[in-house]
Amino acid sequence: MGKMLGKQSVIFENPPVIISEASVVGPKEGEGPLSDFFDTIWKDEKNGAESWEKAESQLVQQSLEMSIQKAGLSKEQIRYLVAGDLLNQLTATHFGVRELNIPFIGTYGACSTMGLSMGLASMLIDGGFADYAAAEASSHFCTSEKQFRTPLGYGSQRPLYATWTVTGSGSVILGRNEPERKDGRQTVVVSGMTTGAIVDYGIKDAFNMGGAMAPAAAAVMLAHFHDFSRTPEDYDCIFTGDLGYYGAELLQKLMEEEGYLLEGHYRDCGTIIYAKEEQDTHGGGSGCGCSAVTLTGYLMKKLRGGKLGRILFIPTGALLSPLSSQQGESIPCIAHAIVIETKGYCRMAERS
Repeated sequence: MGKMLGKQSVIFENPPVIISEASVVGPKEGEGPLSDFFDTIWKDEKNGAESWEKAESQLVQQSLEMSIQKAGLSKEQIRYLVAGDLLNQLTATHFGVRELNIPFIGTYGACSTMGLSMGLASMLIDGGFADYAAAEASSHFCTSEKQFRTPLGYGSQRPLYATWTVTGSGSVILGRNEPERKDGRQTVVVSGMTTGAIVDYGIKDAFNMGGAMAPAAAAVMLAHFHDFSRTPEDYDCIFTGDLGYYGAELLQKLMEEEGYLLEGHYRDCGTIIYAKEEQDTHGGGSGCGCSAVTLTGYLMKKLRGGKLGRILFIPTGALLSPLSSQQGESIPCIAHAIVIETKGYCRMAERS
């Protein structure tokens, strides 16, 4: 079987195994409905660091060290680390991984970075270039607001459709071989991916992330269904990364216009990480960490526990910068689709 499917997709001949995963989040995320699924919850946004940026580097380091430890591996056994964040020059990631001494590939896909990192790491495993690889993404509410919008001390009003950047880091360790499991949990693999192309619908409002990213999510979803000859019904659920309430609604309308009804097969990580009424995050959650910690916390536990068999994970990203916004540019966006399923489900699919 060839590895390439259609124009944008890849199917893995030897699906990389997700050996372990780890999630570290801030206090607001720890107060939300997914609190029981996270590995570590900070008591405050800085966690004792001197700055928000240094705190985000701590998120990165903690989640990676935890996932390596949970995999029963040493740092020396990780051939590649593929990771990124939202800050200029991937500052949080670079300083967070500098002491790990693992060969590093920095990725920037804005809030789609976890999908990009997992996809590239999976290619390295399936291609025979590594036995083990780590993939990670992070974000921090305070660092993102400071860089992309206004300083927190300014006290500006946020429109109701604005999303709240998640403070958190999620990481996974991928491997070539299935580990021996004695805990009864399902083995979970990455079986394929569809790489997105940049989509720009001309939106210029830096607060309207969901509206800007929804068309990119629709584009990669359509490409995935075409390349894999699948429909929404082939997945227990499709999870986009951080469209929030308004972007998720727009995505469903866009897909309906293309003949696909997502109702009953779709959720957005940004709509489930916070309690809508109690936490008042306006448009829901966003940021690299939104999809990363929802996957490594909530979704992986559902997959390992047999509650989900196959999901389509589609982190979404807005590729703007402070400079492009100041110059009146629109917001180009991208999304990447990753097929994640249990090993048993994968085998059943192969027989069908």
